[in-house]
Amino acid sequence: MSTNSGFITLGKISGVFGVKGWVKIHSYTDPREGIVKYSTWYLKQRGEWIEVKVKAGHKQSKTVVAQLDGVNDRNQAEGMIGLEIAVKQEQLPKLPKGSYYWSELQGLTVSTVDNIEIGVIDYVFATGANDVLVVKKSDDSGECLIPYLNGDVIKKVDLLESTMIVDWDPEF
Repeated sequence: MSTNSGFITLGKISGVFGVKGWVKIHSYTDPREGIVKYSTWYLKQRGEWIEVKVKAGHKQSKTVVAQLDGVNDRNQAEGMIGLEIAVKQEQLPKLPKGSYYWSELQGLTVSTVDNIEIGVIDYVFATGANDVLVVKKSDDSGECLIPYLNGDVIKKVDLLESTMIVDWDPEF
């Protein structure tokens, strides 16, 4: 997931499904079909977010398909391939205390428990075991990968101060 001016990217249109205007979705949500639970999407067309209504959607084999309001045939659907799908930040469900959306972590300044600044979180990705923070080092020497292990490695997250404290070797 990425954020852009209050919009959270949840996937993209990857293809067409059938002849009645349905589209295939590459979803970043977990579970993948969770993307169709949002009744309003925003599609990025020519740099602008355009609001569309989701009429229907479901998991179809290993993908997700959706029918959008006003898209009634395959030709219209083909013109949408590659468009990013987003929702507004306020559409996302509230998380329990201590849980964060990846988009909330992006841009936080990461420092060690010894007050050594490592850098800024660029993005987050999932592995089989845990999520991993990709931190652009402050000294421009590259990236640092930090496992998101709450309590063990991640000691404090402060969204208001845009900071994260970690128990991690900055040279690793």
